[in-house]
Amino acid sequence: MLLAAYQHRFGQDIEVMARHLVDGVAVGWDELGSDLLDGAPPEIVTALTGGEQWPSSTLDHLVTPDGSPPGRMTVTEKTAADQDLQWGYVLRPHGIEVISVLHADAGPVVAWDTDPRSGFSNHPAHWPAPAKAPFATASSAARSPRTAPVTAAVNPPTAVRR
Repeated sequence: MLLAAYQHRFGQDIEVMARHLVDGVAVGWDELGSDLLDGAPPEIVTALTGGEQWPSSTLDHLVTPDGSPPGRMTVTEKTAADQDLQWGYVLRPHGIEVISVLHADAGPVVAWDTDPRSGFSNHPAHWPAPAKAPFATASSAARSPRTAPVTAAVNPPTAVRR
């Protein structure tokens, strides 16, 4: 879904995509919806959603026990397990790094031009060939916002979707 959103809804502009997915929410995402596919060809939308439509939902409605506004958290191995987060996504200039949060500190980088209908499984070894360009390291993230990776973590989908 993120590949198709980048290619179509966000016009291959990673900064616009990052503003929507990261800066545009106060806390984070509960679920990414089919609205991210706005502008994608019908055959891609159908392949990714099975023809279903559902809205994206954020965690911005959360209320803390003391009534203060909720804040973003840093995802660690412990918070990932506590929140049942299974996947992390790092938006890089040449592709999206997909990390199995509970099993790896890094993951394969899938090139932005990969067909979003490609078969992905819970085993990254079975994914399309990784992007060729080397990805940015933590030290290179400080260079500029244009080259810095953007990280987002989302809960697993409630139904099987690609």
